Amino acid sequence: MDETDYEELVQEAFPELDRIASDDLRERVVEAWILGLERGGWREIGDIPYAWNIHEVSNVEHVRGVTKIALESARVQRDFHDAEPNVDVVVAACLLHDVGKCYEYVDHVDSELLAGTDRERYASGVIPHSISGYALAHEVGVPITVQRAIPHFLGEVPERTLEAELVKSANAASSNAITQSAMGISLKKWVEQYSQTTD
Repeated sequence: MDETDYEELVQEAFPELDRIASDDLRERVVEAWILGLERGGWREIGDIPYAWNIHEVSNVEHVRGVTKIALESARVQRDFHDAEPNVDVVVAACLLHDVGKCYEYVDHVDSELLAGTDRERYASGVIPHSISGYALAHEVGVPITVQRAIPHFLGEVPERTLEAELVKSANAASSNAITQSAMGISLKKWVEQYSQTTD
């Protein structure tokens, strides 16, 4: 599949891209997804699961949910608390926070969903998706304000910004809803039982 096809897949998957005012930032978000999809060998963006063991919810659905929750939270922060979260940063970081799953989850899906991966170089669960997602964003030149809001596990970033906290809390809210719906358990319980990331 060529880059044009991947670009169309990404733009169709994430209508929230239109909430990014900066043309340059919007293009870089799309570029990071294209790289992840190509290197991971995915045929369709919708085939990437939310979690290695939850396949009935796609990563796209989760990413869109996180973005919607964060945007609503940003609106409340602005209207109720007079805070000024940067919406471009929030949306870009939400859309990129799980792009690393393009690499991490190739071993957890049926091989026919993949066109072929470069497992030696990219596709692997060795690096958590929040870190590989940060690396993809860095590689395509996403601004540091967005990069620092992508890692969403505790302790990955020494100083949390307002935007980073929005991404982190929206991710937890979406993840709690998904794990409850799919497995009948909280995100905390899912992490305790199934997380592949340890201290």
